[in-house]
Amino acid sequence: MNKPITMRDIANRIGVSSVTVSKALNDKEGVSDELKEQIKLLAHEMGYRINTAAKSMREGLTYNIGVVIPERFTGPNQSFYMQVYQEISKSLEAHGYYGILHILSAADEEELALPRIYYERKVDGFILLGQINKPYIEVIEEIEQPKLFLDFYDEHSHIDSIVTDNFYGAYELTNYLVRQGHRQIAYVGNIYSTSSIQDRFLGYYKSLLEHNIRLQPEYIVNDRDEQGAYIDIELPSVLPTAFVCNCDQVAYSLVQKLKQSGYKVPDDCSVVGFDNDIYATLTEPHLTTVEVNIKQMAQTAIQSILKKIDDPASSFGRTVVQGKIIYRDSVKKI
Repeated sequence: MNKPITMRDIANRIGVSSVTVSKALNDKEGVSDELKEQIKLLAHEMGYRINTAAKSMREGLTYNIGVVIPERFTGPNQSFYMQVYQEISKSLEAHGYYGILHILSAADEEELALPRIYYERKVDGFILLGQINKPYIEVIEEIEQPKLFLDFYDEHSHIDSIVTDNFYGAYELTNYLVRQGHRQIAYVGNIYSTSSIQDRFLGYYKSLLEHNIRLQPEYIVNDRDEQGAYIDIELPSVLPTAFVCNCDQVAYSLVQKLKQSGYKVPDDCSVVGFDNDIYATLTEPHLTTVEVNIKQMAQTAIQSILKKIDDPASSFGRTVVQGKIIYRDSVKKI
């Protein structure tokens, strides 16, 4: 069996002291950012593993972060949040932490029941991934561990949040449709469901306003019920020339509905999505969409929660991560 790699092994390879290696791996002061990155990279290449059990006993930390995802975002056809969780887990491991996934059931959310990992003190902080209801947010506000929201925010909460630039992404996507000659543009999404869907709608609406296009109520198309479960999409009586969908999964369902109704995409109607997840390329034709920078969102979340663990008084407010449009074949110029 190979002998475990030690800090001294790393120090000897890079030509610094073991103390310097320890400071770098634990993100302590006294080591430049450049040297920290060199040491962390070398440690990874050499296969160094932090002894979290010993470190936990010494410092009084679990070195675990709880990642809580509402059950409605984890169904068999849901992929986006599991991709985000995978990125969080990878980012955590680079810092000597582990992610403990907790699926928040609909019953627990309704009954305001906190996860067992909270009561059993198994984590040092929480990342809430995906919109939870307001009463549950009020319960989360009261827990003492550091916490943050990822991919949503709430105006009444003092909890820090990290979101993709939903407003500007949808705004630019709608601008693109207008440049392609579209003026009858619908939006697909329950605008009362999540902050992300609402912000994407507002970006879409701003584009309409700037181009003097009247918002037609029948062009706001619902995609889910009040519990967040997807419903059958009802097409407007007068078909628009383009649809802006709040996510790629909904865009995929819409394209299927259009095909069943005898329409061709993009010949009869253009469709765009948001997220650039697996549904963007499962859809035929492949979707023009906004790519969410999942890796950057996960890394920003980890940096923020670890800083809050180190300094519970630290606060970052709302952090916005830029996305970009991916152009494919689901839009026709008219």
